[in-house]
Amino acid sequence: MSEAVVAETAETSNQREERRNNRGDRRRNERRNNRAREEEKDKFVERVVTINRVSKVVKGGRRFSFTALVVVGDGNGMVGVGYGKAKEVPAAIAKGVEEAKKNFFRVPRIDERTIPHRVQGEAAAGVVMLRPATAGTGVIAGGPVRAVLECAGIHDVLSKSLGSSNQINIVHATVAALKQLEDPKSVAARRGLPADEVIPAYLRNTPKAGA
Repeated sequence: MSEAVVAETAETSNQREERRNNRGDRRRNERRNNRAREEEKDKFVERVVTINRVSKVVKGGRRFSFTALVVVGDGNGMVGVGYGKAKEVPAAIAKGVEEAKKNFFRVPRIDERTIPHRVQGEAAAGVVMLRPATAGTGVIAGGPVRAVLECAGIHDVLSKSLGSSNQINIVHATVAALKQLEDPKSVAARRGLPADEVIPAYLRNTPKAGA
């Protein structure tokens, strides 16, 4: 066997080995990325509030698309709302989740379970009133409001929808209400008072549910 043939055979073997290594690296990277996505997904609580089918009439017939209103939170004071639109339901939900993560905001809480004071939020014709509650009360709310509050990690609260029954308006009204909440510590510092004095009396020193 000539030296040229031997060199060509060696080069071909090296190329095969390199391709095999590249395939292995790609598979490992894919598994690592999938694992990272699963871990990130486990960190958040996702609630699909509503899915709506939209049809568009064109020359050849109808074209359908779907919209999804999604609430995402970490169950520990962070929550966001997103609205996704796509030709398939899973894609619409995925877009809604991504948008919700971009719109995260922090909700002040007392004892990591209830809101610090009464508040009312409005969005279009939707009006939602939220009131703090003692430990063990639970989330007294309808479906759209409950989804936002549970994702935000609020476990004891009273709520009432006073306006439109449109789920999108109710969710945005709930978000508007939560954004109006003020942290008792910052209010106390502004007024020059102890933090306990700005917390409602019936919420002071209240044991957590199950304690």
